[in-house]
Amino acid sequence: MGKNLVQKILDSHLVSGKRKGGEEIAISIDQTLTQDATGTMAYLQFEAMGIPKVKTKLSVSYVDHNMLQTGFENFDDHLFLQSIAKKYGVYFSKPGNGICHQVHLERFGVPGETLLGSDSHTPTCGGLGMIAIGAGGLDVAIAMAGGSFYITMPKVVLVKLSGTLQPWVTAKDVILELLRRLTVKGGVGKIFEYGGEGVKTLSVTERATITNMGAELGALTSLFPSDAQTKKYLKMQGREAVWKPLKADASAKYDDVIEIDLSTLEPLIARPHSPDNVCKVSEIKGTKVQQVCIGSCTNSSYHDLMVAAAMLKGRKVHSDVSLTISPGSKQVLEMIAKNGALADMIAAGARVIEVACGPCIGMGQAPPSGGVSVRSFNRNFEGRSGTADAQVFLVSPETAIVTAINGVISDPREFGEPIIIKDIKRVTIDDSMVIPPSERPEEVTIIRGPNIKPLPKKEPMPDTLTGDVLLKVGDNITTDHIMPAGAKVLPLRSNIPAISEFVFEKVDKEFVSRAKEKGGGFLIGGVNYGQGSSREHAALAPMYLGVKAVIAKSFARIHRANLVNFGILPLTFEDESDYNLCDQGDSIELPDIKNRLTSGGKVIINNLTKNKEIKVKHTLTPREIDILCVGGLLNYQAQSSK
Repeated sequence: MGKNLVQKILDSHLVSGKRKGGEEIAISIDQTLTQDATGTMAYLQFEAMGIPKVKTKLSVSYVDHNMLQTGFENFDDHLFLQSIAKKYGVYFSKPGNGICHQVHLERFGVPGETLLGSDSHTPTCGGLGMIAIGAGGLDVAIAMAGGSFYITMPKVVLVKLSGTLQPWVTAKDVILELLRRLTVKGGVGKIFEYGGEGVKTLSVTERATITNMGAELGALTSLFPSDAQTKKYLKMQGREAVWKPLKADASAKYDDVIEIDLSTLEPLIARPHSPDNVCKVSEIKGTKVQQVCIGSCTNSSYHDLMVAAAMLKGRKVHSDVSLTISPGSKQVLEMIAKNGALADMIAAGARVIEVACGPCIGMGQAPPSGGVSVRSFNRNFEGRSGTADAQVFLVSPETAIVTAINGVISDPREFGEPIIIKDIKRVTIDDSMVIPPSERPEEVTIIRGPNIKPLPKKEPMPDTLTGDVLLKVGDNITTDHIMPAGAKVLPLRSNIPAISEFVFEKVDKEFVSRAKEKGGGFLIGGVNYGQGSSREHAALAPMYLGVKAVIAKSFARIHRANLVNFGILPLTFEDESDYNLCDQGDSIELPDIKNRLTSGGKVIINNLTKNKEIKVKHTLTPREIDILCVGGLLNYQAQSSK
């Protein structure tokens, strides 16, 4: 029987386990990437393992998140990251070189290889034909130390594309259509593999937009074949030597097939406050807008910004709108500066801001109170922009620019003749802001600012877990709800005691004080608990506050893994209606929990306040149970290496 592309790549990297649906497998990792909001903790964890040098083919440390330097913390972290990269064999992408996913696509991605990144949008490089997976920083640290990455073998879904996109319809509309159909939890436990004749019509950067936002579906990853388009892109980047053709066999089988006729799509828009709250732009056009933002790792490529510049040329941004442009990489910025496109955007009234993630993570450019912001980003969770009551919409750059010109949400098909951007044969290549590791690592001194604190440790799991329910939340709680981002919080990523003061700040301002008073306890969640960012701080900071277990209706993949990594037990209700039997303030216990987990016994919760017994279940593998019993993955790794 023929193999699909996912099976081919996984088979070439399989370390242990059998590639059967629902079974745990371990794969080897060729490349890793980190970014500065998650990287400081990942490298502290790597350092704690005592490994003299990373063992991957390539590891890159990017600075692209914590770019606002209103205090010493961010710059101190950058110096720490640069010095630790020099010492341990990691390439360092300096601030200003670009967003990790955009730069990795341009300069480092290799078809057929595996990439693990401490950022949920790592699947961007699936646009090159990689198995690229977002994970918590500790999982990335383990991979850098030569360890395998463990996953439950997902279902492989073929997204079969046919036809050709019509004028003013873009790759962003393709992924918004999938989100409209499947919702933010429709990809959980799945990998999306794109195929069909329509694939040939999409460039690598268009493919990368689609694979990037596959993260919003909850998918493990998404990927495209490596074909003539891939070769063309790599040749343009001067990296044709790494290209190789990769595609599924004609007789390949899939767990499911989704068909999309590209020619039937029209411009789409995700309404507040979720990427799957999708409708046609034509249905809500005319909505007044105060802010428009172009950029993020989703839509900040050379092609995206050239289209934006061509639309703005000779026109002006509406007087009531603030338009910001964030180029995805130094390469893109330098090229649009040289060819005049940057001048066209500035002349139109655009604010060109730093080559960084910026507004996407609430790092500057917060909308006005109650304002409407239209963005070419990937997430519009409530409050993520930095303004609690802002209404954030997600669109293509084309829809965003016509909206900025008109001052209201507008359909780009009404703009005029379609914009055609001529292909370029060669991009500007300057890797001077990528610093290679030192050839004399023993001479490198690691720079540690006062904000960089030691790793908190967790004790092994006791025989019985007891405590109060500290908080009960509903469905689709994101890691932004648990551990906010933004200019105030992000600088504290290497200081767990300090950042823990912000846990659930936007949900319940009394949570932290309550957790401290009670000496920790339990969390109750709904469906898809922990969706969104890979930030392990959403598990690490609650662990520091004494959270012992999270009982939910279901979990998002990366957050569930992060809970296990830091010794917090993730459980689900056997009967979802039992969610109603636990309330904030209830005293509960998990009797004989350690023995029940290791022996395969039934796990129950005794609600001592309500005198109720609640049946719960788990999907933990034997390895994950061992990790939880010893108090987390770092403890487990230390014991395994003895």
